[in-house]
Amino acid sequence: MSRFGGRPPMGRDRVRLSTTEKQAAVAAAKDQKPEFDNDKLLNLLRSAKNELQGMRLIHMHLSLLKDRDPTGQMMVRSIIQELASKASYLQSFNISNGDVIVLYKGLKLTGVTDVCQTVEQVFLSKTTLTGPNPYKEYSLYSIMELALNFINVIRFIEELQATETGHHVTETKPPITLEELGKLERSMQMFDLSPFLFNQGIANIGGGEADMEYYELYISIKLLQERLCPDYDITANKWLFNYFTANLDQSVLRALNHGLSFMRGRRIGININLSTVISTGFVKFDERLPIDFRGQVVLEVSKGDLIENLPLFNEVVEFAQDRRYQIAVDGLNPFWVTNFDLEYLNADYAKIFWSNDMLEMEPSFEKYFRERISEQDRCKFILARCDSVSSLVYAHKMGINLVQGRAVDNILRKGVSVREAIAHAKVD
Repeated sequence: MSRFGGRPPMGRDRVRLSTTEKQAAVAAAKDQKPEFDNDKLLNLLRSAKNELQGMRLIHMHLSLLKDRDPTGQMMVRSIIQELASKASYLQSFNISNGDVIVLYKGLKLTGVTDVCQTVEQVFLSKTTLTGPNPYKEYSLYSIMELALNFINVIRFIEELQATETGHHVTETKPPITLEELGKLERSMQMFDLSPFLFNQGIANIGGGEADMEYYELYISIKLLQERLCPDYDITANKWLFNYFTANLDQSVLRALNHGLSFMRGRRIGININLSTVISTGFVKFDERLPIDFRGQVVLEVSKGDLIENLPLFNEVVEFAQDRRYQIAVDGLNPFWVTNFDLEYLNADYAKIFWSNDMLEMEPSFEKYFRERISEQDRCKFILARCDSVSSLVYAHKMGINLVQGRAVDNILRKGVSVREAIAHAKVD
């Protein structure tokens, strides 16, 4: 999650329980059946589903700790309680799998993050996590907007209760192994990837230009995994996943070599690793690129790849300029926008991932963020992962003229101009 203006984690010793208190808690856990708040939380969520505006949720994944402390839930609630005096609403729930869920309103994200980091430090100084949490993060805590995750939270509790009563069992897929990855690569070489190749439009909400800037081509990793590797999680191991995406690039290029007729008349963007651009596979793609696509292809490079391989990025930029490709830097947030000189990097596009945290930026930082956007004369900004009309209105407010995401897709499917939808939203 993006954290703006965050501070380093607070010390782990802020909250200590005496030996006597811990022993009493352990004895109580053994002598009586613990009472959990699953039903209480479900009933509250169902009754308050129309009053979720401004409500946030903290999910402490204590069930993922390798060595679990019987007093863990009590410790978390003690630490979290320090936020209660500052909140307009705060309520904690002990979940039957050992997790703690907290609902709250009226707190700054930075303050909540600091307290959650304190909790994480207390526990991870003694033990480790057994794997990623339900949101694919290697973190002991998750903070989220309840309105956007309402159904997911209810399903989490319902599936947990179903599992405990024996009606349903949810298994976590193990991380993919090197051996299985080798099998997957061999399968991909013989497999037609076209059913997994999708495109998502990037709409122009500025005036006087074409409605669509370009269409990003991408492979659905989820569908590919379900079809070719259903028993393993491709994304669980970061290093093997990076290796996998490099090989996936080559498979995508081979698929595109068979023809781009389905994208005829449209500018396209391709997610690609820097190492792929200097490979023989890309040289072949470049040689076979139809003449009417020359100058119409955007190479989308991740921010992480750029930072780790800056000399290679500069080499790719030089190649791209020579062969008339454009460069997009993908995966930015306001912090990186204010710290990167994107025009110095010769980026043509900068893609910022939308987050509701952006609505909570300090006014002074938001002003600086807007100024940095307006200062970039040649680099165009894209607000991606827009999941609501409010995110599109925010893009317009900040002077970002290009938008992408589910909200854009939904508007276009209705046959409505994104510009018109934003204008109506502003009036309403």
